[in-house]
Amino acid sequence: MAPAIAAEEGGRQRRAGSRQHCLAAAGEPLAADAEALSGAARGFRAELGSILLLLVLYVLQGIPLGLAGSVPLILQSKSASYTDQAFFSFVFWPFSLKLLWAPLVDAVYLRGFGRRKSWLVPTQYVLGLFMIYMSTRVDALLGDGQGRGPDVRALTVTFFLFEFLAATQDIAVDGWALTMLSRENVGYASTCNSVGQTAGYFLGNVLFLALESASFCNKYLRLQPQPRGIVTLSGTARALPAWVCWSGMGWDGDRTVEWGGLEGTLNIPWAGTPSTRP
Repeated sequence: MAPAIAAEEGGRQRRAGSRQHCLAAAGEPLAADAEALSGAARGFRAELGSILLLLVLYVLQGIPLGLAGSVPLILQSKSASYTDQAFFSFVFWPFSLKLLWAPLVDAVYLRGFGRRKSWLVPTQYVLGLFMIYMSTRVDALLGDGQGRGPDVRALTVTFFLFEFLAATQDIAVDGWALTMLSRENVGYASTCNSVGQTAGYFLGNVLFLALESASFCNKYLRLQPQPRGIVTLSGTARALPAWVCWSGMGWDGDRTVEWGGLEGTLNIPWAGTPSTRP
């Protein structure tokens, strides 16, 4: 009986040893995963400022889209024809056609100022100045409601230029996100794009139309009825430039990526990944 008992105890020890070995082997990947997650968290905190700035810039891109999307509803309230409303839809073309001048934005820049800042900062300031000009003209272009209807063609040209500037900013911000964020955090760029542009569109369209509506404001926000809403398109255009210009100031870290000029930029899809120079 003694040999049988000894064999059984030896089997138990071997099973216990193999179980400990499996637990130790399983513990190594868990420790490696925990270390990787800790490093990713540290990297996210280190670039939190850049990610938040990206979010602000994408919100600013969504606001012009929202404002432009609200104009057809304002035109409809002023009895504009469906033809005029359809003609105004040309203002959204710059975001669809920005691929045509995107290589120029990538290839032409001031080396001492930075590849992205050479386009982003001037575009922000021009956009702010354009909003100030638009605030002085948009009420007249929408019509006074006393026999003079909306000037749809002038409105379309004005908002087309407005959207062109926003689309150019979008090109610069997309490129900035790819070169500024680290490999571990570059996925947050698409999140900032989706969340920021959706939030900006909501501010420029849904919230603006609600506050511009006299019936909504009188029903939910006022004690005494008024003939107009709380905000107007011209007032909104005057209020935005300060925020737009502020967002183009103070950010750093623009890292230059050598594309090889305009020709090199156009050849990127077939030439592979460009070299990065800090």
